[in-house]
Amino acid sequence: MKNTDLTGLAPGVAKKIAPMIEDIAAAHGQNLHSFHIVGSAILPDYNEKISDVNSVVVLRSMDLRFIEFLAPLGRKYGKKGIAAPLVMTPDYIRDSLDAFPIEFLDFKLIHKTVYGDDAFSALDIGKTHLRLQCEREIKTKQIGLRQGYISSLGKRKDLSAVLTRSFTGTMALFRAVILLMDKQPPVARAEVINQFGSCCGIGTDIFRELLALKSGNSKPSEQELRRMFERYSETLDAVRKIIDELPS
Repeated sequence: MKNTDLTGLAPGVAKKIAPMIEDIAAAHGQNLHSFHIVGSAILPDYNEKISDVNSVVVLRSMDLRFIEFLAPLGRKYGKKGIAAPLVMTPDYIRDSLDAFPIEFLDFKLIHKTVYGDDAFSALDIGKTHLRLQCEREIKTKQIGLRQGYISSLGKRKDLSAVLTRSFTGTMALFRAVILLMDKQPPVARAEVINQFGSCCGIGTDIFRELLALKSGNSKPSEQELRRMFERYSETLDAVRKIIDELPS
């Protein structure tokens, strides 16, 4: 399709996403500002077997007819491993940088514009709002982890799910903290963990273990999961203290 750029995408991602872009452009091309692939699908460690393709549709103006058009396609593309796209406008992006700086920082760092104009590369992420959201995120994560552990009753399957759920989104938080320490955040998960540990001066082995658990490359026993919970909880508290000490 004219003006579509799928270069650099993994072949499987390009094959999945191309028909969806064609459907959207054919029906709502006049209002389509841009289409972006974001997140793990454009990372070097992308695993097609376990990761969905995430995307952002940017409309010139919000139109509920577009939402109504897209809704029936959810099942069709969901079966192909494509998550429901985020839908926003340039005005929404500009007005939301103070509310969701972590998310928009991740979009800025990890996106591929496959149609239209790049909506993310030039974003200016304010550090004051970024630090505040980092503080909120780490404390929310700590509370959720404790509640999840109590609910799991220490059962292996449930505890594994609690740890995996808690670890989701941690890479975006780490990238934000790295930026707050005046370093350029990497995008690959292993590099993020390495640089985060170096910047903060903390051990990061637990994060590598959780990454392996989340990716399905590790199947620890119930006792090992309990020890992982303890180490993860302690490390999160160390991270919280570091974030608390960052300048506002």
